[in-house]
Amino acid sequence: MTLGTLFWLFVAGFVIWYWWRGKAIKDFVLQAARQYCKKMDVMLLDDAVYLRGLWFKRDAQGQLRVWRRFLFDFTSTGDERYGGSIIMLGQRITHMELEPHRYSEGE
Repeated sequence: MTLGTLFWLFVAGFVIWYWWRGKAIKDFVLQAARQYCKKMDVMLLDDAVYLRGLWFKRDAQGQLRVWRRFLFDFTSTGDERYGGSIIMLGQRITHMELEPHRYSEGE
């Protein structure tokens, strides 16, 4: 086995690991979005979250962590679509937020 072959095997392994880890994080955030929407009495739309930001930031202990911003859509009335966001720092969700929206009184 040559050094070039080992290099490409390492690259392929890293890409597979990165994809697998990213999918696990996205599934975790999707579950959190579902629970948050249920708690806030709104409906998550499309059953999906979208990664819209990726950066490196320090946590409260000064450790460098991956910062991620996920977006999702929800509705409160069934007619309008609003946006929400979830912020992760490392493996923890640090912030969840919904856009201002109309409140649907129980029908």
